[in-house]
Amino acid sequence: MNVILLSGGSGKRLWPLSNEIRSKQFVKFFRRENGEYESMIQRMYRQIRLVDPDAHIVIATAKSQVSAIHNQLGEDVGISVEPCRRDTFPAIALATAYLLDVKGISPDESVVICPVDPYVDADYFECLAELDRHTDEANLVLMGIEPTYPSEKYGYIIPCDKGNVSRVSSFKEKPDKATAEEYIKRGALWNGGVFAFRLKYLSEIAHRLIDFTDYADLFAKYETLTRISFDYAVVEKETDIKVVRFKGKWKDIGTWNTLTESIDDQIVGQGILSKTENVHIINELDVPVVACGLSDVVISASPEGILVSDKNESSFIKPIVDRIDQQVMFAEKSWGSYRVVNVERDSLTVKITLKAGLSMNYHSHQYRDEVWVVISGEGEVTVDGEKRLIRTGDVVKMKAGCKHTVLATEDLMLIEVQLGQDISVHDKIKYSL
Repeated sequence: MNVILLSGGSGKRLWPLSNEIRSKQFVKFFRRENGEYESMIQRMYRQIRLVDPDAHIVIATAKSQVSAIHNQLGEDVGISVEPCRRDTFPAIALATAYLLDVKGISPDESVVICPVDPYVDADYFECLAELDRHTDEANLVLMGIEPTYPSEKYGYIIPCDKGNVSRVSSFKEKPDKATAEEYIKRGALWNGGVFAFRLKYLSEIAHRLIDFTDYADLFAKYETLTRISFDYAVVEKETDIKVVRFKGKWKDIGTWNTLTESIDDQIVGQGILSKTENVHIINELDVPVVACGLSDVVISASPEGILVSDKNESSFIKPIVDRIDQQVMFAEKSWGSYRVVNVERDSLTVKITLKAGLSMNYHSHQYRDEVWVVISGEGEVTVDGEKRLIRTGDVVKMKAGCKHTVLATEDLMLIEVQLGQDISVHDKIKYSL
């Protein structure tokens, strides 16, 4: 089975744990049987592998998320990088071209497209495999989710009959509540954004709507493409559609309210609840959070900020968060992670963690000096071509313009102090080592 996972968006409705770089699908909310926590993308990737160990999985994502994907899923995962955000149709067209032109997948093979962030069980992935099996019977196969209420957030699929697999009578985008109620009476199903088709089908549509030759050409032109969803560009215009009915657990995790309904633990991180009802604490700080005498509240703390909100009201925080202007305080990279611990006018202090065997890019900064203090582990630092071993207690000083990198020979933790009047994430020049 070929699978394209759509991993886009910033997930600001889950602030302060998500931001422009660290989207909601990378936050580790879900506890596994071994007690460890995993993220949405790790959970989705693992569950697909359980159903089909040989599945060919490609993740369509923004450039800003590539490091986090490598951090959580490893270096071998397939990634179709979107140069900028252009909605789901351009993203799927680019990923399809990636499979055909870069990975050499046959145009006659089928592919399943699904978002990376629903909360689902194993039967969802078995349904993905069923969609894949029906691509020789229709141009497009959709997953139709049994609706639980007349939602205005989802499109509606109206099947021709009540069978598990049915022809589609019509497809309706996001109606008002009264219209949604009427659709449900007619047996309509939610559109969960899951599709299956033959690669050549979507490739032909993409070439008809976009003037490009191959993957490289489409990638180069991506910024010029019109923003349009797959639903509007393809689904609403297609007449040869089948739908596979899905009756299992499915939850669109887009707000704190829906998230706290899905996680097993009321407390993630350091926290204490006293005389509370339906209260969740999700805490990434190294200090305890105490909640007393509250009900229906979510409390979330991270280096980005602290949220205390009524659960129902938490779905309306995005426009509030959009007013906050600050640098990213935490991010996962392909080599590990960093966390900003102090910001001053002419300095920035960062805690850096590198995984054993991994290294940063060989790079320099034009406008700032840097100092590394090793607080645990061992590694090998390269400064202007000269290498030396470092261990706990060692200090490395680098002037502006100095080329440098560090390789962790075992798990390595550094305190990095950046010194300068113009400290910026954009002040970085990369080199080959």
